[in-house]
Amino acid sequence: MSRPRSPDPNFSVYTCLQAYNIHVNGVLHCRVRYSQLLGLHEQIKKEYGNNVVPAFPPKKIFTLTPAEVEQRREQLEKYMQALRQDPLLGASETFNSFLRKAQQETQQIPTEEVQLEVHLSNGQKVTVNILTSDQTEDVLEAVATKLDLPDDLVGYFSLFLIQEGEHGNCTFVRKLQEFELPFVSVTSLHNPDYHIVLRKSYWDSAYDSDVMENRVGLNLLYAQTVSDIERGWILVNKDQHRQLKSLQEKGSKKEFIRLAQTLKYFGYIKFDPCITDFPEKGCHVIVSAGNNELSFHVKLPNNQMKEGSFKVTRMRCWRVTSSVSGSNPCSSIKCDVKLELAFEYLMSKDRLQWVTITSPQAIMMSICLQSMVDELMVKKSGGSIKKMQKRRLNGSIHRSNSQQAVKSPPLLDSPDTSREQVPKLSTKLSSVSLRGISASNSANDLSGNDFHGNYAFEGIGDDDL
Repeated sequence: MSRPRSPDPNFSVYTCLQAYNIHVNGVLHCRVRYSQLLGLHEQIKKEYGNNVVPAFPPKKIFTLTPAEVEQRREQLEKYMQALRQDPLLGASETFNSFLRKAQQETQQIPTEEVQLEVHLSNGQKVTVNILTSDQTEDVLEAVATKLDLPDDLVGYFSLFLIQEGEHGNCTFVRKLQEFELPFVSVTSLHNPDYHIVLRKSYWDSAYDSDVMENRVGLNLLYAQTVSDIERGWILVNKDQHRQLKSLQEKGSKKEFIRLAQTLKYFGYIKFDPCITDFPEKGCHVIVSAGNNELSFHVKLPNNQMKEGSFKVTRMRCWRVTSSVSGSNPCSSIKCDVKLELAFEYLMSKDRLQWVTITSPQAIMMSICLQSMVDELMVKKSGGSIKKMQKRRLNGSIHRSNSQQAVKSPPLLDSPDTSREQVPKLSTKLSSVSLRGISASNSANDLSGNDFHGNYAFEGIGDDDL
């Protein structure tokens, strides 16, 4: 049985005159006609066979009625989502190149040489020469070349689209995928607050040792660690802060990272405040992803603050759902999309419960969960996350051979003492009262076809809970 496909950015399809708008996370990705999608279907069917490809909405001889137009739209949306979630078809060059080409044509950006700024965690900008038609892998390779990062370490890093907020805060929108063109993705937003950031893409801190053996890798990891501490993503008390600053002053970057690895929330991604139904419906929560878990910092209706975590190995499955309201998808680049991440969690030996998070970053949370599962499965099989990036054999532009060093971030500011120690949600989650969460009911709650099963799910005994 194949491993479940990552529930990557949410594909939505809307009817627009004689074409269909494909939105990713509520943002217009491309506009395509039925004939173009049919051509994609025929090509994939030719390459992979009828038994693998999902059903495609048939042609109609007569003009479609409004009801038939809506029915076809729903069928096309399910078709595109089924392609993306299939581990073979979703990773195929045929599918991804179709979306890249359609994205470029829709945004009416010609293929030409441009300069693209990619930010590092310390705010440093790396300018690379690329083509507007270069895919995510090409851009990542160009950044690595510019920084002199070895090929065997490129796979440890990824490009992320983020939105800068006030006071240095940032919102992780998504990890850039193989079906998009980074230059087109960021410029089509027409908002200077959005930019692309290079960040490590793995979760297990044991891999830090591989990265730190290289000078550039060490500097990138060091810059990210300092940035996460300054943002408050990694919790530091006064004594730990003093030790870290002393190591900074000595230039002991490896020792700095080793100490940071022992701190709470090292290597986590912190999401914006959102809503959850755990442990009660309508609770405000700050979710962080890391260390093979989702960590909750919950504000209860009585204003009491509590913390808890959900291990990815105890999530049987999860899914992301979306609903659109507000702007007309045909006339607007941006739609109002409500996203929810729901996962079924093993609370005790024989009790599974659904937990729901309502957040604009639900897709990003889902991608984090899937990448944790992928990493666990690779490690379990004795594999490595190292990978060589494919070289473009037919590159038509000359990339600059000039290189850029990663700058050291400034010394840490004074520690934030405003965050108080909060009680745990429960030392054993099975003892928490789950008001507002119904018992697991797959038939009523979630469509089985939309599940993202978890191959790292473990049957756990009571002693482990």
